Amino acid sequence: MPDGSSPWEHLGPMAKAYDPRAVEDPVYRLWNDRGYFKPSDDPHADPFTITMPPPNVTGSLHLGHALESAIQDALVRWRRMQGHAALWVPGTDHAGIATQLVVERNLLEEEGLTRHELGREQFVARVWDWVRQYGDVIAEQRKRMGASCDWNRARFTLDPGPSRAVRRTFVNLYKKGLIYRGSRLVNWCPRCQTALSDLEVVHQEEDAPLYQIRYPFASGEGHVVVATTRPETMLGDTAVAAHPDDERYRSLVGKELRLPLAGRIIPIIADDAVDPEFGTGALKVTPAHDHADFEIGERHGLDAVAVIGLDGRMTADAGKYEGRDRDQARRDVVADLESLGLLESVEPHAHSVGLCDRCKTVIEPVISLQWWVAMSTIKEASIKAVREGRIRFVPERFTRVYFNWMEGLRDWCVSRQLWWGHRIPVWYCDECGETIVAEEDPSGCTTCGEHRLRQDEDVLDTWFSSGLWPHSTLGWPDEDSSDLQRFYPTSVLECGRDILFLWVSRMITLSIENTGKIPFRTVYLHGLLQDPEGAKMSKSKGNVVDPLELIDTYGTDALRFALTTGVSPGNESRLSPPKMEAGRNFANKLWNAARFVVNAIEAAEEPIDWQAAGKPAHVEDRWIVSRQNRLADGLDQHMGEYQIGEAQRLLYDFIWSEFCDWYLELAKVRLRSGEGPTPLPYLGDILEKTLRLLHPFMPFVTEEIWQHLKAAFSNSGGPRLGESIMIAPYPDADPELFDEQAEADLAILMDVIRAIRNVRAETRVPQGETVEAAIASQDASGLLQRELPAIAALAHAAPDVMNAAGTSINGDDAVTIVLHRATVSVSLAGVVDIAEAKARLEDDLANATAARAQLDRRLKNHDFLAKAPEDVVEKERTRLAETDDRISRLRQLVGMRD
Repeated sequence: MPDGSSPWEHLGPMAKAYDPRAVEDPVYRLWNDRGYFKPSDDPHADPFTITMPPPNVTGSLHLGHALESAIQDALVRWRRMQGHAALWVPGTDHAGIATQLVVERNLLEEEGLTRHELGREQFVARVWDWVRQYGDVIAEQRKRMGASCDWNRARFTLDPGPSRAVRRTFVNLYKKGLIYRGSRLVNWCPRCQTALSDLEVVHQEEDAPLYQIRYPFASGEGHVVVATTRPETMLGDTAVAAHPDDERYRSLVGKELRLPLAGRIIPIIADDAVDPEFGTGALKVTPAHDHADFEIGERHGLDAVAVIGLDGRMTADAGKYEGRDRDQARRDVVADLESLGLLESVEPHAHSVGLCDRCKTVIEPVISLQWWVAMSTIKEASIKAVREGRIRFVPERFTRVYFNWMEGLRDWCVSRQLWWGHRIPVWYCDECGETIVAEEDPSGCTTCGEHRLRQDEDVLDTWFSSGLWPHSTLGWPDEDSSDLQRFYPTSVLECGRDILFLWVSRMITLSIENTGKIPFRTVYLHGLLQDPEGAKMSKSKGNVVDPLELIDTYGTDALRFALTTGVSPGNESRLSPPKMEAGRNFANKLWNAARFVVNAIEAAEEPIDWQAAGKPAHVEDRWIVSRQNRLADGLDQHMGEYQIGEAQRLLYDFIWSEFCDWYLELAKVRLRSGEGPTPLPYLGDILEKTLRLLHPFMPFVTEEIWQHLKAAFSNSGGPRLGESIMIAPYPDADPELFDEQAEADLAILMDVIRAIRNVRAETRVPQGETVEAAIASQDASGLLQRELPAIAALAHAAPDVMNAAGTSINGDDAVTIVLHRATVSVSLAGVVDIAEAKARLEDDLANATAARAQLDRRLKNHDFLAKAPEDVVEKERTRLAETDDRISRLRQLVGMRD
């Protein structure tokens, strides 16, 4: 670590309230400036590597990125504190279509020019200018999330290193015959004027007419009725198909039809791909404009007649409809069919429409000359790596999804008709017809010597370069790269489950092909974020929330806490204002508790025996030490299984309840009385270790508190802490400090205090009133006798302890609560009106019983269990358990005599 004095050396007293705005920016800059984000140079440290899913260079931080950052940063900080050489590689993707679309739009709006009018060279220069001006926006925003990336290793998919990796991969695949050029059906965007992969097409359900059209037999007698939602494509039909087992059409296979409006003679064929349940069971086959039809056409040797062009308008093969756009042609075709008496019917029909993921234009399947990766050959190694367990998916259920996808994979169209991106490294010699594929730009034709070569106009699919991300960012194809040798394969890929097909499968395939090694050992897939009602967040719905606004309002730690609360691998999670409030409240609760501890240490009049923290004698100290070691043990298990939400729940419960609500309050009693061993060493020690346990989840507030605690330790002769919490060791569990007896004893004490508190709350004893309480226990009377000051302070009671089963308080004004190992009797004489309290309690019991019946009915309703989100069902089960507890308490209280 860099030498120098602590950057926090001028800390003053802890503020009364935590202000994230005053802490986050300077603390992050200190972390980064002092090199804490770099991996350890220790050659014996085990590497832990994550490559950040590269966001689009056009993008800005959204909640999906924020969730991703919170999870990845928690994993990286945890492993770094455990002593691993932790490397988190950040970067951005050039996002071919999206970036070109943005710059084209700006060019047109500001200068009235198209990219073609500007020219390729000048247009690409404009895009680079745009990237240099706006391309680091999301990186700066991720820093506000506390992302502890090694920013010195940040990569861009068009950097020289990744660009060289792209060319090497293309050339290698071409030489192996795994990349080829051919005319096949592609998804085409008429607006972006480029081919798209299946995964760049989003599908939208919409209601549209289903047209049933009569196709007359060529013989002149009778007809077959086909159903379609796209009547304009019928002009390109080259057959009508039926399922071979469909009795309605078996005798018609081989007969010929006259195609309406076009007049072509087309055959009736049989094919297993036809769904007999759709429409009439007879399918119009248009190989040039439908993926399924294209495959049918290949099987049956059908012609492919393209009647819709790349501009979305009808071609010359569409006859009199030539030049009309698709929508107008549809209207005209339907009108003409109707006038000829060939329109059987029009019915409403819900179906899926494919849209360009970027501009939302309806895509058009067209046959086009493109570059393809032969996935049927290259995918086998990727399937084998997962099947053999060398790569595992978390959650495991996505393994089956992965296999299903990979086994049905078609060849991948990797060429795009764009100007921004990795230009395909192929050159053509117009003199002799030679095709040259090379990593370096050739100076001339290798066959005829001609120097005027023409490079392929297309660029590669953005996912081709991002598919190389795990190894190209670490130095491949330079096999001598120290980063590649040390940090590859990477440890874990963490991303949203929605890009399993878009990105994960391609990284596995290309990485194994290039390096012979898997790209990562674990794939952790988080679910999608939803709004408070469980709806997907989208701009069109107006339920999108800006994470930077949430940070400004609540602080980064609160947002991270809210995003990862309840998160579990692969499952959707919700973000709501109550979650944000809970995150902020949690940070404030921790701050206030820490402020008390720090002030108490600094105000200590007697020297503190810091050595005592390792060997507690008092039952309360033994209990908190035991509970914290169990916390560390649970965190290690949950983090190792990528159960981030469960790990955070353990931390929350320990800090809020066990440390703040119980141990801190019990310690205050001893501090005020001055009796018994001081709890200060344990308050300081437990707080310090807890801050380290929490740090990966809430880095800013833990660092700030830790620095104040470090100063208090130093001033009181306490343990010397290091420079920063983020490079301090992560606490391990010590099973020798598990103390079952102390935990059992404190459970009795807490049950007694809760029982008295519940009586006070349910009977509405005024806050300033003290109640008499008698406590009897067969086996814990000694413990309870020693803890009388704590019971008195925390329950606002005047307690007495008997070494017998009975109690000394009886009568009409007493309430007796039977606990597991004790009986508590509370006198309400003179503090409440008994008759009024009993009547109110009976009403409360009736209401609670009715509420319980309603909850029980809901949880036995099969429709509710099947349709409601899992977290909603779990919330109702929790409410039922809490209601049962309350009913049990109320029944005991109603037993009061009036």
